[in-house]
Amino acid sequence: MATPLQACLTGAYTTIKSRHPGEGRRRWKLGVAAEFWSLSPDQKHQLLMNAPASPDTTNAEWATDADPFDEMSNSRSELGLVVRTDFSDEVAWSAFVEKLQQAEKDFAASADEPEQGMAEDSPEGNAPDPHADAEDSSDEESDDGPIFHIINPLEPEMQALFTNLSNLTALRLFTDIDIRRAPALPAGIKRALPNRLVDRDGWQEIYTGKNIWIYDSKSNTDQCVRLVSHTGDMYGTATGDSWRARVSHICELQANLFTGAMKIDFGGLDRWDYSERQRNMREAEGN
Repeated sequence: MATPLQACLTGAYTTIKSRHPGEGRRRWKLGVAAEFWSLSPDQKHQLLMNAPASPDTTNAEWATDADPFDEMSNSRSELGLVVRTDFSDEVAWSAFVEKLQQAEKDFAASADEPEQGMAEDSPEGNAPDPHADAEDSSDEESDDGPIFHIINPLEPEMQALFTNLSNLTALRLFTDIDIRRAPALPAGIKRALPNRLVDRDGWQEIYTGKNIWIYDSKSNTDQCVRLVSHTGDMYGTATGDSWRARVSHICELQANLFTGAMKIDFGGLDRWDYSERQRNMREAEGN
């Protein structure tokens, strides 16, 4: 069955593409999503009723068109993306990169060692051997290659674009938008104020693609990065939520996320960064 976005893409993608030539697949899809969110609840329902049962998700333009940021994301073989968004401290950044590269080497070398306990600042969740099935999970991944692609723009105009980048903007640059049913409202819980990243008319904006880890101004001192969520899986949490993880731990976390050995849910508690959530939600609704 078509997702709400796929239903809109079938009729609106080509039109938006012609109006904004050269912008790329992700921005065109965002334009289509904006049209969906502008519909009334009844119009959304009618759209889905009239949508094709099995849309072509392989050969359609919105699936095959290129995007300016594909070279930094989809076309890369690494599992995750580390995105630098603060350029004020080269010494701290260099130290972070050195630690990350050493962590990748240590992680690769420990592949045959007994399972180690998860880092104490890691989220609660099921985390079996991070190396289990990693070889079989993707024939295209190199056993000896880095886990992360580091995005460190050198051009002033790109640095200006990336400086203080929000989680939501990072998702929109490096991953692809979709729309799904919002998580079920638990009994006794009041429905959230309408926001497309949480619940608007029963729907939620989500993203698909590689995991994004953001190096920000705080990273200069704490040597941590923000891990950005693609969806809000528990009612009240939001797409684009994030939490901070130390550079020494993110290789193991990324491997577990990639293989499906771990899902970050904090044991059902809402421990995501509230200030980043509010920033994303304001941005999503244009406030």
